[in-house]
Amino acid sequence: MEKSLASTIARFADLLLDAVCMVDADGRFVFVSAACERIFGYAPQEMIGMQMIDLVAPADRERTLAAARSIMDGQPNSRFENRYVRKDGKIVHIMWSARWSEADQLRVAVARDITATKQAEAMQYTLYAISEAAHASDNLPALFERIHGIIGAILPTAGFAVALRGELDECLQFAYHVNANGSVGPHPVARWLGEEVSRSGQPVLLTPANMTLLPPALQAAGLAPDCWIGVPLATTHGRIGVLLLQGGEASGLSGYTDQEQELLLFVSNQVATAIHRQQLYTRLRFMAQHDELTQLPNRRLFHDRLQMALARAQRHQTQLALLFIDLNKFKQINDDHGHACGDQLLREVAQRLKRCVRESDTVARLGGDEFVVIVEEVLVAADAQQIVEKIHQVLALPMSLADGLSLTATASIGVAHYPEHGSDIAQLIRYADQAMYAAKQTVEHSG
Repeated sequence: MEKSLASTIARFADLLLDAVCMVDADGRFVFVSAACERIFGYAPQEMIGMQMIDLVAPADRERTLAAARSIMDGQPNSRFENRYVRKDGKIVHIMWSARWSEADQLRVAVARDITATKQAEAMQYTLYAISEAAHASDNLPALFERIHGIIGAILPTAGFAVALRGELDECLQFAYHVNANGSVGPHPVARWLGEEVSRSGQPVLLTPANMTLLPPALQAAGLAPDCWIGVPLATTHGRIGVLLLQGGEASGLSGYTDQEQELLLFVSNQVATAIHRQQLYTRLRFMAQHDELTQLPNRRLFHDRLQMALARAQRHQTQLALLFIDLNKFKQINDDHGHACGDQLLREVAQRLKRCVRESDTVARLGGDEFVVIVEEVLVAADAQQIVEKIHQVLALPMSLADGLSLTATASIGVAHYPEHGSDIAQLIRYADQAMYAAKQTVEHSG
């Protein structure tokens, strides 16, 4: 009677949508219901005798074994979640309800497939998080860092990269690349994969099993057979770049799956929109703060930079110099050779002025033929005078302009020193401006 009842219960267990599993003390399946084949991809007879832990995703094995020991110690668990690798290689998310039967020396568990729920949650989380990141980030590097964290929360990553197309030549440039060693140069496989995805516009899933996709040179290099996913970053305006994920030992992953590629492809659409929006914002902000002709900071940004430089000088008790520069006889150049030639000369002057100072200093155009230079951490007045002399020298060198025309330029330069010539912005600007006009009058009288 008992055997008959047991067999009847076993047959009815096969009607359940959830899977029923029994695992012995050694961790081997001794009974699985029919639903296991739908969830795990293995026929029941294939699973009997298999080690349960061998089917668990590598990254979840340690905590799964810890949970199993706890259950066998008499602590039932009704909501344990982990991931299994199906027979076809896909990842399935499982919620378990399990307890230990001391009399039968078996762990009895019911498994529910929650993969669809997990994917829906991941997509919903990603949509919200990327939208938040797009609004909270002030620049592209900050946005990339936030997106890296968002994707790393839903997909295992040992490396993460964003490569963007250039606006003019459309060459792929790595704007962000981080792996287990921190911010480093792009991996050779990442460069190849980025170009391949950018060229085809299609996602590429690279695993140790299909490394033959790599060019012979990369195969011969004996690179570690990590797993990679590359997906295009596309907006309604076209493709703007590529998003790359690297798996491997650091991610606890033996290979990405088609499911994870689909999830990343979905995420990439949101990422591309966020990047495109940030690019537009950055471009508009640049246009608002820079001179259109020379791309130098304009009057508004110059005042902001001078205010910050003066605050630093006051805080650290250092000196700074402010140079006002006005080209001599620029109107005559416009009258004799045309405004297009004058514009070309202004662009060349801007580049030469930038080469006369450090990267940390500021060269700005106030308008017309007027330029200013902020030189920070000046030790003595002679330092600024050396820059003035250097500017005179570089402007005196011939400038090759349109139609074979070659011109040189001279400039009148006024210098103000903080704190000698003023303790605030207005005083420094007024002194440098007056010194520049005094120098110009000397040139005009001598001419």
